[in-house]
Order: sequence, then C-alpha cells, then structure tokens
Amino acid sequence: MPKNSKVVKRELDDEVIESVKDLLSNEDSSDDAFKKSELMVDDQEEKDVDVEEGSDVEDERPAWNSKLQYILAQVGFSVGLGNVWRFPYLCQKNGGGAYLVPYLVLLLIIGIPLFFLELAVGQRIRRGSIGVWNYISPKLGGIGFASCVVCFFVALYYNVIIGWSLFYFSQSFQHPLPWDQCPLVKNASHTFVEPECEKSSATTYYWYREALNISSSLSESGGLNWKMTICLLAAWVMVCLAMIKGIQSSGKIMYFSSLFPYVVLLCFLIRGLLLNGSVDGIRHMFTPKLEIMLEPKVWREAATQVFFALGLGFGGVIAFSSYNKRDNNCHFDAVLVSFINFFTSVLATLVVFAVLGFKANIINEKCVIQNSEKILKLLKMGNLSQDMIPHHINFSSITAEDYNLVYDIIQKVKEEQFDSLGLKSCQIEDELNKAVQGTGLAFIAFTEAMTHFPASPFWSVMFFLMLVNLGLGSMFGTIEGIITPIVDTFKVRKEILTVICCLVAFFIGLIFVQRSGNYFVTMFDDYSATLPLLIVVILENIAVIRIYGIDKFMEDLKDMLGFSPSQYYYYMWKYVSPFVLLCLLVASIVQMGLSPPGYNAWIEDMAMEEFHSYPTWGMIVCISLMVLALLPVPIVFMVRRCNLIDDSSGSLASVSYKRGRIIKEPVNLEGDNTSLIHGKSPSEVPSPNFGKNIYRKQTGSPTLDTAPNGRYGIGYLMADMPDMPESDL
Repeated sequence: MPKNSKVVKRELDDEVIESVKDLLSNEDSSDDAFKKSELMVDDQEEKDVDVEEGSDVEDERPAWNSKLQYILAQVGFSVGLGNVWRFPYLCQKNGGGAYLVPYLVLLLIIGIPLFFLELAVGQRIRRGSIGVWNYISPKLGGIGFASCVVCFFVALYYNVIIGWSLFYFSQSFQHPLPWDQCPLVKNASHTFVEPECEKSSATTYYWYREALNISSSLSESGGLNWKMTICLLAAWVMVCLAMIKGIQSSGKIMYFSSLFPYVVLLCFLIRGLLLNGSVDGIRHMFTPKLEIMLEPKVWREAATQVFFALGLGFGGVIAFSSYNKRDNNCHFDAVLVSFINFFTSVLATLVVFAVLGFKANIINEKCVIQNSEKILKLLKMGNLSQDMIPHHINFSSITAEDYNLVYDIIQKVKEEQFDSLGLKSCQIEDELNKAVQGTGLAFIAFTEAMTHFPASPFWSVMFFLMLVNLGLGSMFGTIEGIITPIVDTFKVRKEILTVICCLVAFFIGLIFVQRSGNYFVTMFDDYSATLPLLIVVILENIAVIRIYGIDKFMEDLKDMLGFSPSQYYYYMWKYVSPFVLLCLLVASIVQMGLSPPGYNAWIEDMAMEEFHSYPTWGMIVCISLMVLALLPVPIVFMVRRCNLIDDSSGSLASVSYKRGRIIKEPVNLEGDNTSLIHGKSPSEVPSPNFGKNIYRKQTGSPTLDTAPNGRYGIGYLMADMPDMPESDL
C-alpha cells in the first residue's frame, strides 16, 4: 500500500460526508421530518401477521394442515341438513327430475360465481367477514357485523336440531325402537291404545308427545322440556370443545364429521335398493314434469335453495378461506365444493325416495288388505254382486294391481252408491305424492320407514349419528363466521370468546326447548335469515364490483391464481348475479307478503296439525329478527359517514418494516388521511403532505373509501419515491 494511502482515504471520506451533507441540506422540511419519524412496532403478540411475498418472516396466522382438511371444512359447512330434508322435498314438489334443470342453471349463474367471490375475498384479504368488508370500504363494514348477527340467530336454533338428533340417537339403542308401536294406557277396568297415537301414528305421536311434549300454541310455553334441555347442553358442549382452538381443533374433527355422512348415505342407498318398492320411489322422484318447470315459483325456490345450500352470506365461507395461502387456487375450490354439494343433494334424494318408496309400498299393502276385507264383507252382505269380480281374483293373496282392477269395476258399476261403500283407492303414487320436508321427513316419515328395516336399531343409530355430523359440520362454519371476524377485529382471545359465545347461545336457546320451542324454531327459520342474507349478499356483490372495482378485483385474482379467471365471471358478477339476486329478493318479499305469517300447531285432541297465525307479540318478534340482522349496515354507514367515532389512532393494525419489507397489513384503512405511523393521529404525523401522497392513486377506481391496492391490495407503494430500493426504507 502506498505511504500516503491513509491520507487519500481520509480525503475521500471527507468528500463523501460533505456530499451527503449537501444532499440533506437540499431536502425539504417535510422529507427531513419524515426521516426523523419512527415506524413503531406493536409489542403485543399477534397471530395474524401477513407477509409480503419474498419476506423471510413467516406468516403466523393459523393455517389449514392440508388442502384436504380445508375442502372437507367447506364441504361440511355447505352440506347440511337441508341437503337431506329440503332438497328432496323441493325436487318432488317442483317437477321431479325436471327440477334439476333450473337448479343447475341457477347454480352456474349465482351459486358458483358468488361462492367463488366469497372464497376469493377471504383468501386475498385474510380476515373474517368484518375485516374483509371494512377493508374494502369502512362505510360498508356493517355487512360483516350483519353476517355475524345472522350467524348467531341461525346457530341458536340449528343447534336445537342437533339436540333433537342426539335425543333420537340415544333412544335408538333398544329393540324394538320406542316409536315402533303406540303405547298402551291402563285404567282400572281395561287397557287401550293411547287415543292421540291411534288417531295419528306411532312415530308422529313419539315426535310430538314423547320427544317435544309440545304445547297447543306459541303463547302456551308449558315450561322447559328437561330431556331436550340436556340434549341442547350436550350439543353446545360438543360445539365448544370442537371450536375452542379454532381450525386447529375443528379441522381434525372435519375428517370424521364431513366424511361419515357419505358412508351412511351410501349404506342406506345400497340397503334401500334391496327393499321392495324402492325403485317405485326413485322412479316417482325422477319422472320429469316439464310443465311445472315453467312456473316462476319453481325458479324462485331453486334459487333460494342454491343460495342457502352453499352458505352464502353467513361469513363461514370467508372465515375458512382466510386461513388459506394467497396462491391457493380458490376457483378450483369453488367449483369442486359447489358440485360436491349438488351431487350430495342428488345422493340424499335417491336415499330418501328409495326408503320412502319402501314405506309407501308397505302402507299400500296394508291399504289393499284392509279394503279387500271390506269388499268381502260387502259381497257376503249382498251389497255387491259376485259377477262384478273377475274370476282370476283371489282375495286371500290379492296384489295391488288386482285390487285396483276390482276397485275401478266397482266404481263404474256402483257409480251413485260408491261413496257409501267406503272403499279407498290404494295407489303407491298417492302415498309418494304426500310432500314431507324438514323435521317431518327426518323424525316422522324416515323414522317410520326404518322401523320396518331388519336390524332397525342399527340403522336408526347410523341415521341419527349422520344427522348429528351433518349438523355439526354446518355449525362449525356458522360459529367460525362469528368467532373469526370478532377475533380479527377486536383482538380478543379465541378460547375465551368461544366459551362465552356458546354459553350465551345456550341460555338464549332455552326458549327453543320449552314445550312451545318447536314453534320458535319455525319462526327463526322463516324470518331470521332469508331476507337479511339476501340483502347481505347483494351488498357484498356491490361492494366488490362497484366500490372496490371489478377490474381491480380481476387483476387481484390473476395475481393470486397465476392465471386470468374466465370473463364469464366478469359478466356474472357485474350484470347477471346482481339482477338475479334483486329478482329473488323482490320475489321473496312478495311471497312473504302473500303468505299469512303463522305456524302449524299440534292439536292434541284431534291429533293433527292446525295453522295458527302469530299473535301480535309474535309478529313483533318476527320483524325484530329481520331488523336486528340488518341494523348494523346503516348504523356503521352513518357512524363512518358522520365521523362519530374517532378511530384515527386505532384504525390500523401494527405496521412494521424489516429489512425494507412490510410484515404486517392494515386492518382498517380509513381513506387517504390515515397514517402508516402506528399509534399516531394525523395531527401528530410530522409530514402532512406525505400522508396525502403515500399511496399511489388507482386510476379509474371508485373513491368511496376504497383501500389502496398493492400486490395483495395492501397499497404500500411510495408514490413520491418510485425508484427507491427496499433496503433504503
């Protein structure tokens, strides 16, 4: 090294220092103030840290253990009790096999696109429903709160149905089954069949009297039904234990709760196809009635079923997808889960009508035997002539076809006196045409059919265990739609919130285990979810497509998926889906207005149901359910619009930079006036100009409080320093 090298080096260093001083002296005061400002790191432990791609900081938000676990969770949430007891009823009522056409069309128009939309926003923003819609526009943050309220209302009564299934499950371990025969009543002189049971049937009596011990009206509470209260408590304990650790605990249970129903359905299908009359049931089910398909009511009911079958608007879909990686192919998930849901409904329909066909065949055989005995009596009494009966007819082993032949002959010959003979037409189609849905299908019709199965207790245990698992899968998604948004927004401990939520829901749910509780279940089912969820999903569509921007959303999808989604979704989201949803909303309001609000009450003396209108206080409750579910939307809008809450200091999550990489996202970006400096209000920010210009303005995008858009919509793009390397931050 030369002798004077140290002197040369010192001179060069002095020149560099002077150059830096010159540069600093030329910078304006706002930039100087910005450099002196400090980006503070929140000290509290956060689990949901979002990471920019390329960062070496791991994402600490809980995640699914595998793609299979996530798919099973979404399938478990979307495939519920409605697939077993609602879809078969609608299929039978609305044209049989022809009903599948409008259902599939509407699945493609509103089902898959809207399901894809919810999966995408949850996966992209990685928050629950409150955080997602608050991120897109703080003024629309009430959408998330409305979803939480609806989820809570639905969870209240949905878990009661799981409680009913648990009760029947516990009673299935005995032979014969307790609902196999009508009970006998003994008095001092003789023994007789319970009159209420004799007038109805053994399974109907057991459901209304033994299980529910139902009162005669909504106003007659009758006190708590302690058997059902214990079952409801057991149901909530199961939900609480499964959900207490979030997806870490519920995700493992999904392997059983989501797959077991398919095992049971396949077993029932194989067993049902081996029973007499099962083919008649399936043939009746899928015989298309094309003329019915043209009725608007069929399309309305198909749209409603598609809407609720996929769990749209509840927030559970968004919550589950928020635990995915951002590069997950959510488009594939949307199509897969939607068609799994559809084929599950078809499978359940096959099972239900195979079993109901067997039941109808048994009832038809009894009808033939009873009426054949009447004909023999009429022949002996001389009211009918033997010449009317074909020679090949043998009443000791008469078939249904032979009986109907005799019946038609007698009806033609004795046309005027026929009604007085008291004969009935024994057609298996008449029995299959009796539309049964909901609890009537599961706890009465299907239960009655299983009493005729060989080894009936085994099949009863399997069936009600399947109902419990179907219910739990949907409950996990519903509770996740409540817990995840609240934890993301208010940073409370998930375990404590889950326990409190389940306790509160159990105590409120006691109204459903009164003797009049079944009527409250009907009320909540009719009024707490239908209209509010439709409005919520319409607002979701508007928020993403109009407020956030359809073009920006399509770019985000391309960034996440690695390919551009089909333009089919662009037109569905922008034009078709909103129009169809609005039509469905109008049709639902009209239908609700035309249908008298009321419920079917069980009248003990007549042993039959009778329609009762809701009392005044009942109508107030119905209206209150709808209003309370939607109230958060206008409240949050007005609060944000009028700036009634100053959230400038707490509106952002912690922001931290590590080696120039952003490692935490904002949860709530309130316009352009918010600061990236955590814990400081806008007045405390040293650089007033920088706060206005820190985000690059998106051209062509709406201005309604839309969040700035970066790679994942985070928006940390320095507009005034485009060439600044990351390390210089």
